[in-house]
Amino acid sequence: MEDNLLKGLEILENESELTLTFEHRVQSRFQKAHGVSHLHREMPPPRQALILAAGLGRSQKENGTCKPLMSLLGLTLIERVILTAKKAGISDFLIVIGHNGDKIRKQLTDGRKLGVKLDYVVNDEWKRGNGISILKARDFFHNPFILLMADHIFNHEILNELRKATLLKDECILCVDGEMNKYLDLEDATKVIVTDGRIIDIGKKLIHYNGIDTGIFLCTPGIFYALDESIANGNESLSGAISILANKQKMKALDVSDKYWIDVDDRKALKKAKSLLIEQLAKLTDGPIARVLNRPLSLKISEMLLKTRITPNQVTLLSFITGIIASVFFYLGDYIYLIIGGVLVQISSVVDGCDGEIARLKLRQTNYGGWFDAVLDRYADGLIIFGMVYGHWALHSNAFIWTIGFAALIGSFLNSYTSDKYDSIYRKILVYRNQVRMGRDIRLFIIFIGALSNQILLTLAILAVITNFESVRRMVVLRHECV
Repeated sequence: MEDNLLKGLEILENESELTLTFEHRVQSRFQKAHGVSHLHREMPPPRQALILAAGLGRSQKENGTCKPLMSLLGLTLIERVILTAKKAGISDFLIVIGHNGDKIRKQLTDGRKLGVKLDYVVNDEWKRGNGISILKARDFFHNPFILLMADHIFNHEILNELRKATLLKDECILCVDGEMNKYLDLEDATKVIVTDGRIIDIGKKLIHYNGIDTGIFLCTPGIFYALDESIANGNESLSGAISILANKQKMKALDVSDKYWIDVDDRKALKKAKSLLIEQLAKLTDGPIARVLNRPLSLKISEMLLKTRITPNQVTLLSFITGIIASVFFYLGDYIYLIIGGVLVQISSVVDGCDGEIARLKLRQTNYGGWFDAVLDRYADGLIIFGMVYGHWALHSNAFIWTIGFAALIGSFLNSYTSDKYDSIYRKILVYRNQVRMGRDIRLFIIFIGALSNQILLTLAILAVITNFESVRRMVVLRHECV
């Protein structure tokens, strides 16, 4: 009876393996040239990450700076790595420290201030290859985990995609850049050759290659056994272990060419990283005024504010207060007050972009912050329009201004209300077709110009027409999409 039971289990196991092999073959037909299969995993995505921060980087050799603690737009490099991973769902980190380890531990402590859990392991042999640092963490990982470098800045969407990937026993995945973007130092970069979604060779001295090692991995404990073998062969680097896995066809590649990343190895790379992160702040939904005028100004303000302890919500409040003050000057009615009010409206519009920029650069975006900004913007819009209406009526006793003002107010509110759904569907179309997006940047700029030209009635009439027309147009366009 036991023999029959064993045979039955054997048959079931073989059938399961055949089914998995068939699914794997079907899935592989849909892979990108340098992609990874994305079969549904039975186990949850990894929530643990290992960060290597033990070695002596080039910048430390040059000027004694502790590279993981180098500041980049308001955060140290390693804080930026941790918060980026947190945004992708990683909550538990083990950091391997060595050179300047005490400074790193003092800066990060237990991770509570970053909203994560941090533990440390010390690598006293940090002068050796980085593979030794990984082996120091061997006893902490028995399931798949994310492996990161303390000085690599990247888009959190890379980890979102990586955490969905599946691994067989002892396999690992390396995120690969197949486009080799302008920010890369190709001379110092680690190159890879990828074929059919698997790495077949890796090294800094490869002459022919089709991808760059990003330093972002999804590993199983198999990486530790590969390191054992590589070190026994005299190679203490992580690349040596990757070569071992590649030779056994256990090293997959995930193409992340469409997402940004950069290895911040020295001061020159730090400047490139700053430019790269600032480039990411431009939104597909930015209107023409935001792109041409507001964004360049707000970025300069944000860079200065990043050096302070001001929070994004405090910047939102500052923009709101500026709008309220502008409405008071409009309320007073005289032309000199209109000029001051108009200037303040445009300043408020510029500052309104800073809260989001600071939140993104400091990785402090929250749903509440976006909602808080939207609510205060609506209050400011309403008070500004009311101030314009009352100030004009007080001087000219023209009751018609109240009707025009009401239409402008309703149009402005509906313009904001309909924007979320419209933007989510037509975001890319706005860019590809160079369409003008009717947003708050245009509305406030029209008020700014109207105040300077002392044409309040005409300004409100223009706002009433274009905002309500745009709201109706969006309803017509979206009638087949919102079903």
